[in-house]
Amino acid sequence: MIRSICSIVITASALIVGAATAQGTNVNHPMGFFVTSVGLSDGGNLGGLEGADAHCQSLAAAAGAGDRVWRAYLSTQEEGQRGISARSRIGQGPWYNANGELIASDLDQLHIFPNIYYRTAVDENGNTIKGRGDNPNEHDILTGTQADGTAYFPWQEGDKTCSNWTSNSEGSATVGHHDRHGGGNTSWNAAHDSRGCSAEDLRGTGGNGYFYCFAAD
Repeated sequence: MIRSICSIVITASALIVGAATAQGTNVNHPMGFFVTSVGLSDGGNLGGLEGADAHCQSLAAAAGAGDRVWRAYLSTQEEGQRGISARSRIGQGPWYNANGELIASDLDQLHIFPNIYYRTAVDENGNTIKGRGDNPNEHDILTGTQADGTAYFPWQEGDKTCSNWTSNSEGSATVGHHDRHGGGNTSWNAAHDSRGCSAEDLRGTGGNGYFYCFAAD
């Protein structure tokens, strides 16, 4: 009798633990962040913010997440006034990657201590993007943005947004390192400026015209 009761208790406990484990495993967080798997093949000319947003939306739709509103994490520069800031375009969070891992719960965490590294900064299909140590290194991600996610002031020197993402020949682009590596440049969104805005220049400094996409809804 005692043995039967013990068996029932053990079995019930196993079922409860199993159910809890299954429940934890099956939590499905919708994708809200990815690195573009492909660029737009024209260097820093992305067709402006509108073209970059459309690229995010298209890639997300192909991955089954087209029901969300997607925005490119890009800033602009404006003459005589501050431009559009990337952080103001992407909603409030939280954001998860394609593999269900939390990237950041809100804008503050995203810009202070985000979960963005080689393993987590994946594309829309959950695949890793080539980084430092891979051949070729493609860890330069276009942002045109300061570390806090804001646009550059107009008096700060140089074009850091490839003419607001419309040029493949003039200016340069501030880039981040999705893998958080590279000669001390570990910022995910403001590691350094590119050599130029052509596809060749972007590749020459370790990129391939990729950018971050966030669900803004």
